[in-house]
Amino acid sequence: MELGSALIQAVSFFQNYENCHKFMVELRWPDGEVVCPRCGSGHVKYLEKARVWKCYAKHESPKFSLKTGTIFEESPLGLDKWLPAVWMIVNDKNGISSWELHRALGVTQKTAWFMLHRIRLAMQDEKGGKLSGHVEVDESMIGGKSRNMHRSKRAEKIRGSLRLRPALGL
Repeated sequence: MELGSALIQAVSFFQNYENCHKFMVELRWPDGEVVCPRCGSGHVKYLEKARVWKCYAKHESPKFSLKTGTIFEESPLGLDKWLPAVWMIVNDKNGISSWELHRALGVTQKTAWFMLHRIRLAMQDEKGGKLSGHVEVDESMIGGKSRNMHRSKRAEKIRGSLRLRPALGL
């Protein structure tokens, strides 16, 4: 499937709130039991008109939404923009710019930049996101073409370093 048509399918799928709701509920609570993200209580009820849950345990903020406790929290953007953005970032082989996200989702470039930073932060591990351990890399290019190098650098790369020659007996 071509990436462009798949993006259109993702955007059209997540435009429907019910699809976003079902996807997020299955993702956040895979066992099917919705629990309060603030206190962990399972005594909650979904208020359909307000599209929030109400927790019946005693604490300051008894109401919570799908965005509570996630990277989407405190964002005025709906899940219909956030979920296709996550889809685009995860499915793009070479990364994605805020300008590309801005054009694809119809948000401002500043908003797309904000979304990218939040999503990238969520994708990092506890150590900060640097690669470690056994890493496999495909299509890697190290160095450059010798014809684009300065003459002295090119000679050094082709013949080897002058400092290594005496040690090697050359």
